[in-house]
Amino acid sequence: MATKPELAAYLCDQMKEAGEISARKMFGEYGVYCDGKIVGLICDDQLFIKKTEAGAAVVPGCAEGSPYPGAKAHFLIEDPEDRETLVRLVKATWGELPVPKPKKPKRSTR
Repeated sequence: MATKPELAAYLCDQMKEAGEISARKMFGEYGVYCDGKIVGLICDDQLFIKKTEAGAAVVPGCAEGSPYPGAKAHFLIEDPEDRETLVRLVKATWGELPVPKPKKPKRSTR
């Protein structure tokens, strides 16, 4: 079941105080970015945030789940209404994730 665009927009709005938040469509679902780093996924109308030690300190005992078969476990955010905790979690997660590697320029096929 694909995530509704309205839900992705709502969840991004809930996290907007953490930084520049955006959701990019990926395989019918969404990747959630904060200041250029992917911090989570929205799949099947559920919000998943990458597991980090810093994030675990913000949401101890948080439920975990896989956004899709074969994926690593993520924090499953069951209460996205708690904006303050969600923002702290995204900030903590962002701080622990590495800076994305620059993309290599595409080679011409000519």
